[in-house]
Amino acid sequence: MTAIRVFEKAANIDSLVLQTVAAERPKAGAQQCVIEVHSAGVNPSDVKAVLGAMPHAVWPRTPGRDYAGIVVDGPQHLVGKAVWGSGGELGIGRDGTHAKYLVVDALSVREKPATISLLEAGAVGVPFITAYEGLRRAGMPKKGDVVLVFGGNGKVGQAAIQLAARAGAQVFGVERVAQGYRGYASAPVDMIDASAVDVADYVKAKTAGHGADIVYNTVGSPYFEQANRAMAKGAKQIFISTLERAVPFDIFAFYRGQHTFVGIDTLALDSHDGAEILDLLTPGFNDGSLKPFPVLETHIYALTDAAQAYRAVLNGSAERVVVRP
Repeated sequence: MTAIRVFEKAANIDSLVLQTVAAERPKAGAQQCVIEVHSAGVNPSDVKAVLGAMPHAVWPRTPGRDYAGIVVDGPQHLVGKAVWGSGGELGIGRDGTHAKYLVVDALSVREKPATISLLEAGAVGVPFITAYEGLRRAGMPKKGDVVLVFGGNGKVGQAAIQLAARAGAQVFGVERVAQGYRGYASAPVDMIDASAVDVADYVKAKTAGHGADIVYNTVGSPYFEQANRAMAKGAKQIFISTLERAVPFDIFAFYRGQHTFVGIDTLALDSHDGAEILDLLTPGFNDGSLKPFPVLETHIYALTDAAQAYRAVLNGSAERVVVRP
């Protein structure tokens, strides 16, 4: 099987029709690479796209935004290299990574860090790129800053925590029930049970009344009020998702607090943008201060089982889900 093909959007996951199609290996055009895909993460945006939640998605297409694999055709200096990448256009505006082969511009191709496997490299993309871009737009945490991450055990949340801890920040994570931090971090992470304590009061008590300099709200509306109250003067809050679009907003508290809201949509970052961010992340993976997500055998799917992979992500899998052609 060469690729997953989706010919039309589905009303729900049960009516989703994925077809596997066979084709010859493509040839690289000028300044292009053909990559034999060894690992491709499945992201919530991949599933939303095939369910019709991305109005700008084209049909038919092959889904998938993240990949790692081997260059089998293209510029000679890249052929045979183990590479990784991610792009907001992949699987949305053009054919994506849930396939045996992927054609991308050579300028967007980067060698993966030698410290991580191809399987792990294919699962890094969207979560780490989203986390990095949000923190970059918020000014990047520095040593001594307070960073509060809502949805801290989600994949973007874990990536944001890794980056904040690496920068030397004091890091808090939030989940809706009591649970320890389940990811990697190079410094302690104080996990907060939102069902048991007031998050804003807790953070301010732990920071001598200061609050959070950066709030990474990966969930959106359910935590909007508490996140705002937890912000220090001059703080930034990052949004990447929400359940409800309309939220109560205290303009007075916003301007008196000198706050900034940052919205991140990584679908607007193409493969070249993603490559530039991966360049910035690579030193951390090389020196071990950043770690890829573990990929369990139970969450690796063949192309023929891609519908099961999408269902696992839609159902909120706590593990990283990967398609391995």
